Amino acid sequence: MNATRLLAIKIGNTNLAWGIFQGDALIHTWRAETRAEKTADEYAALLLELLQDVQVPPRSITAAALVSVVPALNETIRDLCNKYLDVEPFVAASGMKSGMRIRYDDPRTFGADRLVSLVAAKQKYGAPLILLDLGTATTFNALDAHGDFVGGAIAPGLNMSADALHQFTAKLPRIEIAPPPHALGTNTRDALRSGIFFGYVGLVDGILARMKQEMNEPKARVIATGGMSQLLAPHCAAIDVVDGDLALEGLRILYELNHE
Repeated sequence: MNATRLLAIKIGNTNLAWGIFQGDALIHTWRAETRAEKTADEYAALLLELLQDVQVPPRSITAAALVSVVPALNETIRDLCNKYLDVEPFVAASGMKSGMRIRYDDPRTFGADRLVSLVAAKQKYGAPLILLDLGTATTFNALDAHGDFVGGAIAPGLNMSADALHQFTAKLPRIEIAPPPHALGTNTRDALRSGIFFGYVGLVDGILARMKQEMNEPKARVIATGGMSQLLAPHCAAIDVVDGDLALEGLRILYELNHE
């Protein structure tokens, strides 16, 4: 077994995910709130406590890999890795070796956060597939039968859509995102839940149907990941699999590809 013990870190707009790999095996995962104002020492205090709880000595970690959509935290987490783990993290970025052809007009503009999860999805589930990442934003990422990325879509996330409706209307309340009991709401809150939740289900299934048609791949598997995937998947007919750890697994794969 590969003796590398890798700390994988995904910094999202809303949540920060940590994962410990022993070789190829993901042995521990945690989630925390993303707070750009936190210092390296503050994040280290959280991480060291988590490691202590599972009896993983900090200095037993021999490598780290990072992907981030919050640039303000990149140096913070880099400092944490250097100061407390004595490792320089591999930072996933455009131009890295991925083993995947990116058929984007300018491949350098394809987000590393999208690529990280897509690499793992391809290795685990094969191609063709569409990876649906349901987070602060929702991204649709399509691989053809050759495993090449052929295009995608980006939409506001479910929570973002609900917040915008509340923010830009005078009388509509902010609601908790949850499946409503019926599509026909008989009060304002249930009407909002119906419009927001079932409207989003329609957005997801509709875009997926169009993508499969354009790809000429009606049986392409749809893999969902991200913080809202468990909530939405039971209501989206097109979703085949929910896999919440793809970003962490992709970081491990990319770390190994770029350190051969």
